[in-house]
Amino acid sequence: MGTFSYFPHTEEDIRQMLDRIGVSSLEDLYSDVPPEFLFKGEYDLRDAMSEQEVRDFFAELDAKDSRLKVFVGAGAYDHYTPSVIPYITSRSEFLTAYTPYQAEISQGTLRYIFEYQSIICELTGMDISNASMYDGPTAAAEAMKMALACTKKKKRILLSRTLLPNVISVVRTYAKFHGVELGYIEAEKGQTGLASLQEQLAAGDVAGIIVPGINRYGIIEDYNGFSEAVHAEGGIVIEYCDPSALAVIKTPGEWGFDVAIGDGQSLGIPVCYGGPYVGFMACRKDYVRKMPGRIVGQTTDADGKRCFVLTLQAREQHIRREKATSNICSNQSLMALYVTIYASLMGPQGLRDVNNLSYGGAHYLHDRLLETGLFEDVFPGMPYLKEFVLKPLVDIEKLQKALLDAGFFAALSTEEGYVSFCVTEKRTKEEIDALIETVKSLR
Repeated sequence: MGTFSYFPHTEEDIRQMLDRIGVSSLEDLYSDVPPEFLFKGEYDLRDAMSEQEVRDFFAELDAKDSRLKVFVGAGAYDHYTPSVIPYITSRSEFLTAYTPYQAEISQGTLRYIFEYQSIICELTGMDISNASMYDGPTAAAEAMKMALACTKKKKRILLSRTLLPNVISVVRTYAKFHGVELGYIEAEKGQTGLASLQEQLAAGDVAGIIVPGINRYGIIEDYNGFSEAVHAEGGIVIEYCDPSALAVIKTPGEWGFDVAIGDGQSLGIPVCYGGPYVGFMACRKDYVRKMPGRIVGQTTDADGKRCFVLTLQAREQHIRREKATSNICSNQSLMALYVTIYASLMGPQGLRDVNNLSYGGAHYLHDRLLETGLFEDVFPGMPYLKEFVLKPLVDIEKLQKALLDAGFFAALSTEEGYVSFCVTEKRTKEEIDALIETVKSLR
């Protein structure tokens, strides 16, 4: 191969492959591309650089990025990440193999997946967790399909209007291409309406409902009567959760729900331009055989020592193909490890502290914003944790620009014309006060 001696294929290898498919050269593979679309010039590549020059080059690029203080959430939360996590995730004891199908050489991976499942079950109050899903919205779409599989004579799924818009959008897309009929539970005073649910259930065709634990307005939902109403009609209840918040609010298990889904990003995974995320799904043991994805179980080896293996693999596409429960055959294993280490480091009290600090900061910001006279409370008296919406009495674009110029990513606009704010434990009182002063300058 001349200059590229590290390429795996020899000239003879390439010739045999070309002969096999009936073309004479690599260029023939692009024969159906119009000539005017083929680049014929020299590539504008810089000369080779030393390692230090490469580091300096990317440092200059990095310096061009603005460093904003994050005061928005909407499903992605800027929580603190302990610095030890990236180090532990790189340890070979955990990253033992790309895929854990061969248990003999994958005990590190299987071990942390088992611990991850245990943590998700403890947070959600469910019996079984998989490991894992791509992200929260696709986990919701998989839960929709799972509900239909669990209630074969039912055909409709109800979505709460208070779910995050991106979750609804992804579920709609999956529903369209799987022929699933969707209905909606209307909101009442910023929460999922029980009366609207009961009206929809009267049709007798509802397989399940998907509702948020903390909704798109930041409100902590009250689900008294929901599980009883849905179960009486033979359906299942699915809650979309913020797992960090489950350390301090009522869990899906405590509500009597059947499936818990959501995104594990709030458990220490940094917000990073859209990913990576890690979806989770947990359920009551009644539905374990309809759950997509992997499940790791604990057993003993030939010497009686504790070990771990994949269980219930027949659900997966690589074995059953079109008869599989789901086409989710991979998982966000590295991110599952990230979540496992974070939750282990924080512990129950650490997670409570995170939420207490977030709660205090959010309520302080909420009250100070109202004091400016530039906002109206949209849902007065409704409980919220770290996120809330207000109705601005100033132009939203002007408000957002002023905040952005001052170094704040805040006041995310909603389709109703509200603006959303979020405060995590990373935000200091000094930062909140500086944001308030920026808002006051608009008067």
